[in-house]
Amino acid sequence: MTKTVHVGGTLQDAAKRFGDAWARAQAGDSVVPQDTVTFVSWSALAPVMTDKRHELLRHLHQTPEKSIRALARALGRDYKRVHEDLTALATVGLVERDGDCWRADYDEIHTSITLLSPQAAE
Repeated sequence: MTKTVHVGGTLQDAAKRFGDAWARAQAGDSVVPQDTVTFVSWSALAPVMTDKRHELLRHLHQTPEKSIRALARALGRDYKRVHEDLTALATVGLVERDGDCWRADYDEIHTSITLLSPQAAE
């Protein structure tokens, strides 16, 4: 599975992508499920995707963990920092708590970064 991250554009762009998929599904067209996260700017994404959080995502992809403590121990990191990182990643939908485990159930993150200003995109 792939997670797609869109950076830039507007919230209307995200709504349009959703609306287009909904309309295709209602028309009976085959619609491939997509797992998408949208950030309105690079400055909104940059603080979320740090090297430590990338390391955490890679670990959870390979080895889901039952607790933050177990994850911190496996990564050799401080519990508080791992908790902060999990909270940030969960808030934007890059990790989830599934049953009794923290997971990152996708193989890739595809990122699309628009260079158009929001006004130019309209």
